[in-house]
Amino acid sequence: MQNPIYIPIVNSQDEIIGHGEKLEVHKLGQLHRAFSILVFNKKRELLIHQRALHKYHSGGLWTNTCCGHPNEGEEMQAAVIRRLIEEMGFGCELNYSFKFHYKADFENGLTENEIDHVYVGEFEGDFKVNPDEVADYKWVDMETVLHDVTISPEKYTVWFKEILKREEVENLV
Repeated sequence: MQNPIYIPIVNSQDEIIGHGEKLEVHKLGQLHRAFSILVFNKKRELLIHQRALHKYHSGGLWTNTCCGHPNEGEEMQAAVIRRLIEEMGFGCELNYSFKFHYKADFENGLTENEIDHVYVGEFEGDFKVNPDEVADYKWVDMETVLHDVTISPEKYTVWFKEILKREEVENLV
């Protein structure tokens, strides 16, 4: 059995006020720190992935390149690099872009209540995704993904749709 993972609980100013076991934090809907990663290739296509079907929420939905939470005592920059390698099987330089808050309740009783830090990178090359995390992936141009989210929002994660609404994303296209 895996050891429990503890993630930062934050206040509305994104200051760490404690740590909680990841699943329990989501059961209680506590405000916590998270990150989302957007990786583009040289053609400015975004790498998106379909979450593994067995994920604790949003399984089978399409989302940004990678996302996660820093572990207790882990700096955000180290966490984003670690998670990109764990989930997508490659690393690249990642730069902080912006952060935002969102809250979403899921049918299974879990709640995402996150201050989500968004990082952006560029990558070219081969990689092998972690099948425990990723069911499928593809490179898509932003116009295509923005159009598809508009006509089929049910196919995408809540946080990815929130990211795409942000004016900061317009500067990335």
